[in-house]
Amino acid sequence: MSLRIMPKGALKAWVTRLQSRQFKVVGPKSLHGQYIFDEITDPNDLVLDYPTSVLPPKKFLLPPRETLFRFNARTMESHAEITVEPLIIFGVHTCDMHAIALLDKVHNTGYADQHYKAHRAATYLVSIECLKPCMEGSFCKSMGTLTVPEAFDLHLTDLGSDYAVDVGSEKGEELLEGFSSVWEPTESDYERVNNVMAAKWPHFSYRLECDVTELPDLLSISQKSPLWDELGERCLACGMCTKVCPTCYCFDVTDEIDLNLEKGERVRTWDSCQIEKFAVVAGGHNFRSSRALRQRHRFMRKGKYQYEAFGLMGCVGCGRCAAACLVHITPVDTFNELYRMRQSAKAVPQPQIKEPQP
Repeated sequence: MSLRIMPKGALKAWVTRLQSRQFKVVGPKSLHGQYIFDEITDPNDLVLDYPTSVLPPKKFLLPPRETLFRFNARTMESHAEITVEPLIIFGVHTCDMHAIALLDKVHNTGYADQHYKAHRAATYLVSIECLKPCMEGSFCKSMGTLTVPEAFDLHLTDLGSDYAVDVGSEKGEELLEGFSSVWEPTESDYERVNNVMAAKWPHFSYRLECDVTELPDLLSISQKSPLWDELGERCLACGMCTKVCPTCYCFDVTDEIDLNLEKGERVRTWDSCQIEKFAVVAGGHNFRSSRALRQRHRFMRKGKYQYEAFGLMGCVGCGRCAAACLVHITPVDTFNELYRMRQSAKAVPQPQIKEPQP
């Protein structure tokens, strides 16, 4: 919508002002040598030049544990439990913004998720431009997530002494309303933004050996690849890859009732398709009983199923799963190995069938 310039020295005053307007402010902060998204009570704790966070900001839109509704088993009455508050998430990396854009599509398609919609409507997203790779395992450039999608309300770009503040929505305008330490950009400010954006690209490399648009077809023809068995042998089925993923949204639902068997609540909690019991159905049948099948399903969702269903890749190249995996199963290595196997198969000479002579 528009561009503003804010001196870096005004950031803390801005955060304090937002808190005084009854906004809950969360953002990346340091904890034991790592970074987490947590509530910011002291603006000095906000770290915008962080490498990456352990868990994605998704946890504020899809909480790890959430009560869906409460019920009375005796009267058979129930009511939805939806508790939200105005929330500002600062410092969202561009890959996580692409993940939120996917979650928006998923939870607003078909039977829309009223809890997600309520959290999303109350949330203001202040993203930040990534000017260097945030971690060794990231591959956002390969996945096309190095630039921010249109889901942001405000988007910050570090210009050295100032931030360029790109206003992406009316909600973003609301966050700047009445704050005097911003100004309209001059021609030199636009030039600074262009120079910063041009200088950032050489810092990132393409890590996939194929183009991201080739992944759906590559995975389609790799359904029976022996690589899945190799990954299954290594996998610990711990589920850490999905716990840290910004686009995973599988969940379990349980009913919890009090000791007098009268009042209770239905609770949604994060789950993982990599856990053995995830695919167990009535009769004890498990339609993904092996770790190989579960690994194949995971990568099919990331590079094929989500794209076919929603037009967006299910992997945004953040690299969190690569950092979390204890046996070093990574999307980059997996996709590249499938591509190499496919290229090797193409290189094998095919037998020539001679036409019968008349």
